[in-house]
Amino acid sequence: MKAIDRKMLRDLRAMWGQALAIAFVIVSGVATFVTMTATMDSLQRTLATYYADYRFADAFASVRRAPEQLQNRLRQIEGVGQVQTRVMAAVNLEVPGFGEPVTGQIVSIPEGKQPVLNQLFIREGRLVRPGREDEVLLNEAFAEAHGLEPGSTLTAIINGRRKTLAVVGIALSPEFLMQIQPGSLFPDPQRFGVMWMGRPALAAAYDMEGAFNDVNIALAPGADVREVVAQLDVLLKPYGSQGGQERADQPSHFYITEEFRQLRSMATILPVIFLAVAAFLLNIVVTRLIGTQREQIAVLKAFGYSSTDVGWHFVKMVLVIAAVGAVGGTVLGLWMGNGMANLYMEFYRFPYLDYTLRLPVFFAVLALTTGAALVGVIRAVRRAVKLPPAEAMRPAPPANYRPTLVERIGLKHLFDQPTRMIARNLERQPIKALLTIIGMAASGAILVLGLFFSDAFDYIIDVQYGMAERADLTVTFNQPTSTAALYEVQAMPGVLYAEPFRAVPVRLHHHHRSYETGISGIPDRPYLRRVLNRDLDPISIPPEGLVLTDRLAAKLDIEAGDQVLVEVLEGSRRTIAVPVIAPAQQYIGLGAYMNLNQLNRIAGNGAALSGVLVAIDARYEDQLVDALQERPRVASIVSQERIIESVYETSGQSTLTFAFILTLFAGVIAFGVVYNSARITLAERDRELASLRVLGFTRNEIAYILLGELALLTLLSLPVAFALGALLSAATVESLQTDLYEFPVVLGRGTFAYAAVVVLSAAAISALIIRRMLNKLDLVGVLKTRE
Repeated sequence: MKAIDRKMLRDLRAMWGQALAIAFVIVSGVATFVTMTATMDSLQRTLATYYADYRFADAFASVRRAPEQLQNRLRQIEGVGQVQTRVMAAVNLEVPGFGEPVTGQIVSIPEGKQPVLNQLFIREGRLVRPGREDEVLLNEAFAEAHGLEPGSTLTAIINGRRKTLAVVGIALSPEFLMQIQPGSLFPDPQRFGVMWMGRPALAAAYDMEGAFNDVNIALAPGADVREVVAQLDVLLKPYGSQGGQERADQPSHFYITEEFRQLRSMATILPVIFLAVAAFLLNIVVTRLIGTQREQIAVLKAFGYSSTDVGWHFVKMVLVIAAVGAVGGTVLGLWMGNGMANLYMEFYRFPYLDYTLRLPVFFAVLALTTGAALVGVIRAVRRAVKLPPAEAMRPAPPANYRPTLVERIGLKHLFDQPTRMIARNLERQPIKALLTIIGMAASGAILVLGLFFSDAFDYIIDVQYGMAERADLTVTFNQPTSTAALYEVQAMPGVLYAEPFRAVPVRLHHHHRSYETGISGIPDRPYLRRVLNRDLDPISIPPEGLVLTDRLAAKLDIEAGDQVLVEVLEGSRRTIAVPVIAPAQQYIGLGAYMNLNQLNRIAGNGAALSGVLVAIDARYEDQLVDALQERPRVASIVSQERIIESVYETSGQSTLTFAFILTLFAGVIAFGVVYNSARITLAERDRELASLRVLGFTRNEIAYILLGELALLTLLSLPVAFALGALLSAATVESLQTDLYEFPVVLGRGTFAYAAVVVLSAAAISALIIRRMLNKLDLVGVLKTRE
């Protein structure tokens, strides 16, 4: 081993604490990257394999009732590979031991065999047998939520008739990776479940023998799904179709792809932030290390080492630290990624998980860590290699000592001598002090970013379900119903207030852009469902016009006053131009709102309702729910309290888990930054502090000089951290917006307080370590002449 390499090892051993702190920062960045990238890569690979193995359909359409003979014409559509017709129905369920309302969706399958498309993965049990009208398979998430297994029974109200069903199997389907109730945005496996029944039994219950109300399409190779869906719409329109869906718009698939998009954004942004902090730390450490090794650099050059040898010496030292961080981060990231993938498996219900770290991810880790390390030290190394030996042999020029500003304006008598020393050192080296403040602020900013997600999520829930949606129960009918249903609900015991609503599926067109959604019709003066503007004040819905949420308006490039074409996908199937009145603020989902009477005129069903929003007396909730479940037209009863629980259990849990991991890493970074700053300052000033000890200063006094400066810089870094954290949060939010969520930039006082506590705690721990080093300061060794 060369002498210069032995010097590198000695330097690393001498600064092992600093090197380890920087390595931990790199570990945080690499672990975040590997966790998210490996999780995303594995989930996407598993999803693609599952879709292919179990023949997930490419297009979907529903109708009111169509003859089975239509299947032949569907097969003749250009681009269609396979066609599967079936019967689907919404039912109310009664689960033993569970007193709350439960709704379900029954899907028909062939008796005794797998369907052609959207095949089932049988986790337990078997398929339904021919001739058994009471046998069903349950979706695994719903079965687990209620402790049901093969041999269990439950009751379903099928087309107004109560029927006891026997569970013969537990299954998974690529169509229902997320069990999302129609009209909802979030899965709730306790209160909504999917089940599969033999087609003859389900068709007989709904008078669908020789007919179907749902069709799935698999494309032929090279087919254009949009053209197929367009032809499908034309063929099915006479049978009450609301328009076909591409796979991209299918609720379960759409939900998953939106989550994946968020994960991909986070996998790009956060590691870059972490590794930028690591590069900044490396720059500070190596720059100041080179400053303390001027004489050693000169000696190396005097003994024949070239500038390249000297530069490579420092680069190798940094690459060793980066390699330790990369290896540690990769191992930690693999472990965390496996846990995170299993967390997603709880929601997505894949039958298996193909979790591996592929070589491209590993090479990306090498590139990121090496790049961050080199970027961090390149400037410092250039200064080292350009230093002439003769100049390096000379000691660094003495600092320019002068009275501080405080002393010059006559306030000297207010401060003791150690305090004035702190002020002089900071004023004499403002760039170094500023860099230290920025480094500490960066760690605090990452903490603010990690906690921001929790603040934003709580705010979203407060606005959506505290200010906009204020009903206790949402009662939805299985088809548009006359206004008499409103008065019937109002007369039920426990109902304090009832408000009608109408939901009509539409396709909105503006120039070359279009978007399929639903328009919600609400009364003139709504109380339970309010549309809010950007200031979160209620918007008055006029008799004519359409209100779009701001994100939907942006998708369609629409401003207030523009005309939008509304293509109704049920009833009249009209297309009509409607003026857009004003944008609305909505953080969950995209929405369009219209006066109830106007929407009914456009839909062409007369004065009809899709459901009723209800405010209730909680004492009568069970009695009211039981009465509503007896009504055959009631398709679902949704409790707002349960929706909030469901939100937190699904997206909320994954978001908050990620926020916890991010906060943990940010705490590690905070300690790494503060400790490095303190340790470097001690290395630079050990001779000065030792001289003060010899001159009679006590240990407490020299500790105050060093640690007092650290404390002052830490306090100055806090407001910078808060401002930088707010900017990082705002920048991150822009890449996380999806059709499911809009994250507002909301930062509570608790977030800033927590970030401050973590940074101050890191500073306190670093101070204790530095104080122990000061107590062990070798006065004789430090004061030996270096030059």
